[in-house]
Amino acid sequence: MDPNGTNSEEVPPPGKPHLVVPTGLRVASEICARFLVIAVALAAVIFILIELRIVVIPVAIALLIAALLAPLVNSAMTHAKLPRGIATGLVLVGGMALFGAVMSFVINAFIAGLPDLQAKLVQSYEITIKPLLAGKPLRIPLAKLNDLPGELQRSLAANADAITTGALTTAATLSEVVSALLLGLFVLIFFLYDGSQIWHFLLRGIPLAQRNRVDIAGQRGFASLVGYTRATAVVAVVDALAIGVGLWIIGVPLVVPLAALVFLGAFIPVVGAVLSGFVAVAVALVANGPIPALIVLAVIIGVVQLESHVLQPLLMGRAVQLHPLAVVLSVAGGVVVAGVIGALLAVPLAAVIAAAVRSLASPDEPQPRDVNPLDPDFAKAGPGDPAARRRLLRIATGIVRRPRK
Repeated sequence: MDPNGTNSEEVPPPGKPHLVVPTGLRVASEICARFLVIAVALAAVIFILIELRIVVIPVAIALLIAALLAPLVNSAMTHAKLPRGIATGLVLVGGMALFGAVMSFVINAFIAGLPDLQAKLVQSYEITIKPLLAGKPLRIPLAKLNDLPGELQRSLAANADAITTGALTTAATLSEVVSALLLGLFVLIFFLYDGSQIWHFLLRGIPLAQRNRVDIAGQRGFASLVGYTRATAVVAVVDALAIGVGLWIIGVPLVVPLAALVFLGAFIPVVGAVLSGFVAVAVALVANGPIPALIVLAVIIGVVQLESHVLQPLLMGRAVQLHPLAVVLSVAGGVVVAGVIGALLAVPLAAVIAAAVRSLASPDEPQPRDVNPLDPDFAKAGPGDPAARRRLLRIATGIVRRPRK
């Protein structure tokens, strides 16, 4: 406002009235311009990640597994006084052996229970499904229902070319999966053995004045990832045991494979255990009938309620500190971008980002102004000088102040 009471921003320059832009329009245009720049940058990053998914996905999964196994490596180094290389090898070999034993047990249980499932499927088809299809409102002729195996065989013969093409595509996809597994294992070894050196190398791209703050934010993010993997593993074990015991009591076949499926599905928060549990409901419906299927559904609903109201707030809430709405939206966005793998990685990615942002925005974390870039300790701080890094951290957090000259 000028002394005459008029708004100086509203008065056009002499002879140039067309240069005046209303304040609201100017602010809105600047906000929209910045939003478009950010949106284009995010779209470019997502596009690059999708194009490099054969590399990005194994690295991301290796980082997730490293967050689960890194505490074991550190514990072996601390308590057993083992070198890092030996500790990493023991943890990897032990983990792979345990995984192989569990998968062998699950596959053998599936093979052993498959004949019983086939017999119950035939019995359920003859007693329940066939009368349902032949009755109202479908009224499918019994002749077609009795000739259903022959129809399936003729359909397979008629679509032999498509099946062959699909088998070739599956073989190509299988080779990509094997390559991704080998790449992920190779990356996991280096994450466990040399993770701190890799992180320090990445920090060299950060300006000196901000390096310590970014270092602490990264450590906060990785700690959140470690907490997430631990909490998710505990929740997955509880879900699998509870649903598996319920299936065993009801008498549903393939208890062990279904419990293993629930365990794997629980690593996708909120929806994973529900979707894998409905597979168990479908098996119970086919093999045991509608009443046992309803009982299985009630068991799954009870386990989901236990997970949502007890396990998630008690374990996941402390480790991740994400609102349930943020978890659901992260899973939905991950499914849209990258399918099942996106749903698996979306929540840990959101947890890491949230922890890092909280650290960067917190006034209690070391501020850039607390660090003097000309300090010789600051210049020396790096992977090869842990003592200098510890002193830098103390200077940055205000525990030690260098005297002014």
